[in-house]
Amino acid sequence: MSIVIDNVFESLVTASGAASIIVGVAFPQRVKMSDVARTAGVSVATVSKVVNGRYGVAQATVERVRQVIHQLGYEASLGAQSLRSHRTNVLGILVSEFEPFSTELLKGASREVAGTGYQLLAYSGGDGDGAGIGWERRSLARLSGTLIDGAVIVTPTVVETRQGFHVVAVDPHTGPSGLPTVDSDNFTGAMLATNYLLSLGHRRIAHLSGRPDLESARLREAGFRKAMADAGVPVDERLVRVGGFRVESAAATAAELLALADRPTAVFAGNDLSAISTMDVARSMGLAVPDDLSVIGFDNVPESALVNPPLTTIAQPLQRMGAEAMRLLIDVIGGVERDPHVRLPTELVIRASCAAYPPPPRPGRPVPAATAGDAPPITGG
Repeated sequence: MSIVIDNVFESLVTASGAASIIVGVAFPQRVKMSDVARTAGVSVATVSKVVNGRYGVAQATVERVRQVIHQLGYEASLGAQSLRSHRTNVLGILVSEFEPFSTELLKGASREVAGTGYQLLAYSGGDGDGAGIGWERRSLARLSGTLIDGAVIVTPTVVETRQGFHVVAVDPHTGPSGLPTVDSDNFTGAMLATNYLLSLGHRRIAHLSGRPDLESARLREAGFRKAMADAGVPVDERLVRVGGFRVESAAATAAELLALADRPTAVFAGNDLSAISTMDVARSMGLAVPDDLSVIGFDNVPESALVNPPLTTIAQPLQRMGAEAMRLLIDVIGGVERDPHVRLPTELVIRASCAAYPPPPRPGRPVPAATAGDAPPITGG
């Protein structure tokens, strides 16, 4: 069972700023233990024993109480359950916002928690722009101890946990630290992306990087630079710009790149959303992808296969990352000794957004002139 709590209120606010009123939806009152007792014809103490699995109740009575619990939809209060047993059997997955990356992680986490005896609570604790510092601290303060027994936190900026509360970080801003972590091989993935563009003949390759405070973004830029250096192709620093991993900021940066007189022939974007945004900008400027511009992304979110043309990208095993993080959390809570840091491989997914450079001549289209950025074929390294 999964519960989703979105802490962003803006969806309930009208253009005038007033909260919308939802009409025609009945919110039933919470079923209490006393309701179960009255319906089953037993005492509240008897229901409590059944709910908490204690002895002293006849089997026939247990079955009758359980049937009433099922019929009424009774659920024990997580707060009250925590006070009694110091456990809720609920695990949290905390994100800054629900977007394609975190949604794929959530799918994997949800599958992994099935059959473990735990329930999963997904919580959005950011401020809606994906950049709030310390959102994890606020979220953990609200949830830890009384609502959840442990948490997977996605791309945390700062994590300070109280002793005895278990946390696993996915793709933390600072990289692996004292906390158990799960991430992917960002450096190798970036080299794969860059080498693929180089193999197609591109030399003026731009990199639309992610947020500079995020370790995964730094590793992707480092992998880009390493592949270029290994190929003997100098990096034009004017072509390395911050896209911020977000559609709006990436669009503005892509527009600047593509407006250059000696614009890039290919763009390696730091994530798929930035790559898709770059393709949209190119189209608005009259450039065809991949004929005029090759674009490659990173993540392999579902949207990457649905755009036109389908996006060539580096696949992170996002659902597996979510599953591994949840398994790691369960093992940590259970005292299982294992490696606290999990790094998963990345791979190149070739679709249709990249093409050879220079492109073959087409009727009515001039052959592009050589530029200073063009280089002879790679012969080594």
